[in-house]
Amino acid sequence: MAVKTLTRKTTVKLVPKANVKSIPIKANGIKKIITPLHIAVAGNIGAGKTTLTTLLAKSFKWEPHFEDVDDNPYLNDFYDDMQRWSFNLQIYFLKTRFEHINKIRQSTKTVIQDRTIYEDAFIFAPNLHSMGLMTTRDFNSYQTLFEQMSKFVSPPDLMIYLRGSVPALVNQIAKRGREYENSIRIDYLKRLNERYEAWASTYELGKILIIDIDEINFAEKREDLGKIVTKINAQINGLF
Repeated sequence: MAVKTLTRKTTVKLVPKANVKSIPIKANGIKKIITPLHIAVAGNIGAGKTTLTTLLAKSFKWEPHFEDVDDNPYLNDFYDDMQRWSFNLQIYFLKTRFEHINKIRQSTKTVIQDRTIYEDAFIFAPNLHSMGLMTTRDFNSYQTLFEQMSKFVSPPDLMIYLRGSVPALVNQIAKRGREYENSIRIDYLKRLNERYEAWASTYELGKILIIDIDEINFAEKREDLGKIVTKINAQINGLF
């Protein structure tokens, strides 16, 4: 199935790095300036974003920002009736992710974020619209709001995309056993995967590191997590 793109061109304004706080520190009598980074983990439902965010926060001593799942007032209703609640859910995600970005950019620590505002705008909302689960009127309203918010958004310094096949995602979803996810349809995950691949292949807002969860088990194998840490170190060193 061909992947449809947003019906209107969206421009994302890059906030200058000067707006990010730099922290002077002293090491061995030498004064250095450390700029806190914004690292983000993207990926389909069940890809392992929260797990990787937790592990990397611990490994690098970063501050984790997690997706608001347990306190989300729309998720249960959405999976019971996607057509009725799709617009409400996406507006809620847009609001909360915009709040998270503002907090991240004000932080004096390097932050690793579980899921991004871009995934909602370029993957989830367009997918709901193309499936007939969000009306064109609601989708256009969502786009307009995102376009206005994006003028004040700075992209992550490094985007980590967790790529996974549908069977791998289904396996992970079953393992974590969230009741509201039991009704997720295979075709829904498949469509999201197609959009994630299209988005990742054209991502130009910054550095992106792609990790295939079918080939690496960072949750259970320390050596696999070590490989990711090594790759991230290489990417981060190139940011300075």
